Amino acid sequence: MMKTAIITGASSGLGREFVRQLAGFFPEISCYWLIARRADRLEELKEDLPDKTVVCMPLDLCDPMSFITFREALTEHLPEVTLLVNCAGCGYLGYVGNMDNSTQTRMVDLNVRALTVITNMTVPYMIGGSRILNVSSIASFCPTPRMTVYSSTKAYVSSFSLGLHEELRRRNITVTAVCPGPMMTEFLDIGNIAGNSKTFANLPYCEQVRVASGALQAAKAGRAVYTPKAFYKFYRLAAKLTPAKWMVKFTKV
Repeated sequence: MMKTAIITGASSGLGREFVRQLAGFFPEISCYWLIARRADRLEELKEDLPDKTVVCMPLDLCDPMSFITFREALTEHLPEVTLLVNCAGCGYLGYVGNMDNSTQTRMVDLNVRALTVITNMTVPYMIGGSRILNVSSIASFCPTPRMTVYSSTKAYVSSFSLGLHEELRRRNITVTAVCPGPMMTEFLDIGNIAGNSKTFANLPYCEQVRVASGALQAAKAGRAVYTPKAFYKFYRLAAKLTPAKWMVKFTKV
């Protein structure tokens, strides 16, 4: 049976970079399931992986019907999943009460519900030595005004990952929460962040190539949390030691 990796959010940004670098860290994985909304981008990515068996799954994970399709694929193919990368996510800048309900709930649906459901359905197909990599954010360290819903969803991702890391220890499956800072990807434009936040403009940016390689290395090593850059490691520590009611005065974006 072929060892399989499942990557959500695979069509662009950090997710695409995970796919590109995967073979360098996990050469034993010969089958990739790529999940994202844009079928054309998945097909383009498939062409770059001629030595792998690639299954393109154009799914909108905000649509509950996508979970039925995913479950059917699992039931039909019975894959031996050795790596799950939950990279699909979204974030929007704006005040609660000033944004459309659909925008706010999309963050909850994709960042929380979809990640939870995909993980819950995949874990039964994972064996000892397998790894789960969940993309969280530095926003998970402390509530972030003007991105309150987003930071709350990422706090869930980090908490979920740490709890699951301990829960799956008995099965020798590790879970890594990846908490990067901002990266120059389409995330900034889609979320109405680019050009609308002085904080984002002044933060040190992470390079998605390095984030992907560091995250995959952390997953391979079985680490529970990966945070790139010394600046964000310090911020993570500061957020742990400082009461949140004080920190939020400095984290507004």
